Amino acid sequence: MQTSATVLMVRPANFGFNPETAENNFYQRKDDRGAGEIRELARKEFDGFVALLRDQRVNVFVVEDSESPAKPDAVFPNNWFSTHPDGKLILYPMFSPVRRLERRKDIVEGLIHSGFRVTEILDLSFFEESGQFLEGTGSMVMDHQAKVIYACFSQRTHRVPLDYVGKLLGYKVIGFHAVQEVNGEFGPIYHSNVMMHIGTDLAVVCLDSIRKASEKQRVQESLTKSGKKVIPITLKQKSNFAGNMLEVSNDGGERFTVMSQAALDSLSVGQIQSIERYTTIISPEIPTIEKLGGGSARCMMAEIFLSKGQ
Repeated sequence: MQTSATVLMVRPANFGFNPETAENNFYQRKDDRGAGEIRELARKEFDGFVALLRDQRVNVFVVEDSESPAKPDAVFPNNWFSTHPDGKLILYPMFSPVRRLERRKDIVEGLIHSGFRVTEILDLSFFEESGQFLEGTGSMVMDHQAKVIYACFSQRTHRVPLDYVGKLLGYKVIGFHAVQEVNGEFGPIYHSNVMMHIGTDLAVVCLDSIRKASEKQRVQESLTKSGKKVIPITLKQKSNFAGNMLEVSNDGGERFTVMSQAALDSLSVGQIQSIERYTTIISPEIPTIEKLGGGSARCMMAEIFLSKGQ
């Protein structure tokens, strides 16, 4: 099962620019607006996003962020945990110390109390002690059907915890290096999910960001072998979050590809038609969250693959 019919989203309380994450997230940009105005804009964008999903009967499990301690990136819950159909819930090691505060026991308990079946909690935060990180489904893009994890190495995605998760889930790991140009220099892309997306039938990927020919070929061949229709995107489209998509389903089994309005606006007519051949597009407007947070629509949704009941 590639898509979940439930996503968990965290309504931000203290959204803002995080200088810790800006060290290697070059999508983040400061602006001159006041903290209060930014917080209110982020909440408005969040609420509009949730409404769009619910209009299509996608089940959204909304959690309010706690006011204290302040967590400027709490709106991106997919980085600190993932869930799996066998009842596993995995907690991940995070690069930014302030982001480690997002791992909230009460959120996990809330899922359980709502009837979601958690059989095992695997806490990988111990990797932080040795400076090794793996930020959930930001670091990893998973093809659940083919049982393959794709991940580009960066300051937030390290080989040892990546292989550890691959073994835990019984997935093959395809690690590679993806880069972007910043101020005339090439540096690693901080999260895999800004340069690629995998749905049931589609794979959207910025192959141009993988500079090593053998790695690019391996990724492309693996996606093709798994039966995906590969839609390449350009470096410029990637910079507009066109790789940051997520396929979700609703209570009727209809499938949707969720991306921001900025991402949609960057796509060509042909690319949009290719996506719409398989899914309906949902495109929230989230410019404040994208600009200051450096993440987009996919980052705001944590998939809940857990079954309900005993």
